[in-house]
Amino acid sequence: MPSRPVRSKRLTMIFDKEGTTTIVFQEHIALNEFLMNLNDGYSKIENDHIIVNLFSFSKLTANDILEFLTLSSAHRESGKSFVLVTDKVSYDEVPEEILVVPTLQEARDVIEMEEIERDLGL
Repeated sequence: MPSRPVRSKRLTMIFDKEGTTTIVFQEHIALNEFLMNLNDGYSKIENDHIIVNLFSFSKLTANDILEFLTLSSAHRESGKSFVLVTDKVSYDEVPEEILVVPTLQEARDVIEMEEIERDLGL
């Protein structure tokens, strides 16, 4: 299925849907604008598992990752997965309430494992 771009005033956020999972990314943008665009387009993907691809950010800190915590927590409470992908911040640097992995394949694997856990009622 083709990507569904969400128009912003500056640049386009890309929502790339793969089955019940949507990969979100956007290039050449500041983190606060990325978050604003993600929140603005969230209603289009709220029923999907979400992978947020942060590879376009050359510098990220654990504090930057924490900016996603509220959205991540709310999304996970709805029974869906929310995974951030970056190799700039390790999963040890952030609270366990937020999932950070270094590759898109690992993000897909986490979602698959979480779906199995939900199916088993764990």
